[in-house]
Amino acid sequence: MSSKKDYSNKILRILGEKTAVSLPEIRDSALGAQTAPKALSGENYAITRSLKGLKDAGLIEEISSPQNEYARLTKLGRKKMNSLKLDSDTTLVNTTWDGFWRIILLDLPEERKSERESLRYLLKKASFVCLKNSAWISPFPFEHLFTNIKKDLNLTTEMMIIVTELVDEETKKFLFETFGK
Repeated sequence: MSSKKDYSNKILRILGEKTAVSLPEIRDSALGAQTAPKALSGENYAITRSLKGLKDAGLIEEISSPQNEYARLTKLGRKKMNSLKLDSDTTLVNTTWDGFWRIILLDLPEERKSERESLRYLLKKASFVCLKNSAWISPFPFEHLFTNIKKDLNLTTEMMIIVTELVDEETKKFLFETFGK
């Protein structure tokens, strides 16, 4: 039997692919191809407990319709799901440099310190290096992930994402030393 944490992470990933997912569809997707019917009652219980834990933690919300019960990620749940993508060993990110630098400028005020710390954590997990205070840079193509985070958290002016191949020679030398390129 899988652990509750495994199911919680699996459920977050399932919900990350769609706006809302029906609870039966979540159960089917989380269980995958099960063959032993006897094991299903324990697995269903684990999924139910995981759903309740995610809801209690504020990561998902349930929506009722006359036909079915649905779940969807909250803003906090989307942040958690994005960090799972960075933790995953199966996430395929091209680590051969394509000649472009990804620069993220982050400017969140002190009253949003927890969001700022979460974003810094995600930037570090994505192999970004802090250049100057709020300027982060990486040769790896994570700009799409951070574009989604920017949209999800409504960071219209607080986060800027720049992809460029043009940097001055001194900076280029420093970056090549930093990233071993």
